[in-house]
Amino acid sequence: MDDFDRKILRVLQKEGAISQRELSDRVGLSQNACWRRMQIMRDKGIIIGERVQLSREALGLGLTIFLLIRTRQHSESWLEKFRRIMLDIPNVIDFHRLAGDYDYQVKLAVPDIKEFDRIYRGLIARIDLGTVTSCISMEDYCDEREYPI
Repeated sequence: MDDFDRKILRVLQKEGAISQRELSDRVGLSQNACWRRMQIMRDKGIIIGERVQLSREALGLGLTIFLLIRTRQHSESWLEKFRRIMLDIPNVIDFHRLAGDYDYQVKLAVPDIKEFDRIYRGLIARIDLGTVTSCISMEDYCDEREYPI
């Protein structure tokens, strides 16, 4: 990657729906050169998609909750079942397997605490978990921050 590629990526992270003409003007390349570079970065797996960032609050999903989960199970079959269950919950917007004190971290976007409780009760009814700690986000300082390029 050179400076032009990094410029393209910095602009796209902030404005994914920018026109090809505007992008090429902003980075100082012709439209064809800019398009070719983007295609190469797609082929290399650097650019993996395009999406629109939505306002959770405007969609009625203003409560963010993080679950920190410890499990007594560590088999591949348990992990696959757990992964499927988590991905079946539409409110799960981020999900990580961790090293350290906890095994998993899950980020949920819900309208209110009642919906969180419904999801939580459904989760523990479907799979055996060790410890589940819930952390309610009070304020979002930096969500979907751009990668440092």
